[in-house]
Amino acid sequence: IDRDQAQQDAEKLYAAGEQKFGTDESAFIEVLALRNFYQLTAVFDEYQKLAGKDILESIDSEMSGNIESGLKAIVRSARNRPEYFAYKLYKAMRLAGTNDSTLIRIIVSRSEVILI
Repeated sequence: IDRDQAQQDAEKLYAAGEQKFGTDESAFIEVLALRNFYQLTAVFDEYQKLAGKDILESIDSEMSGNIESGLKAIVRSARNRPEYFAYKLYKAMRLAGTNDSTLIRIIVSRSEVILI
């Protein structure tokens, strides 16, 4: 983990969202898509110190629609991947009509990792 890079990324995210009017979505996409999960965890910690709020709260207040859902998925997956997939499975199966396509997609895509 590169702590200096995490600090720079946190400052970049803060400047692209909370610190300005409007949001620079490309900065969020760049950081969240290019860093590994360990590095992202450090970025989220630095962002919490800098902004005084969680990165998920910032994404929630700054974004909407598919971009919000996608970025939140990256954050949740980076923080705790088993918990993220457990929640997705729960959502797919919780009501009377199971979302078969989501259930199958998760089980098949994760089968080599979690079912060995």
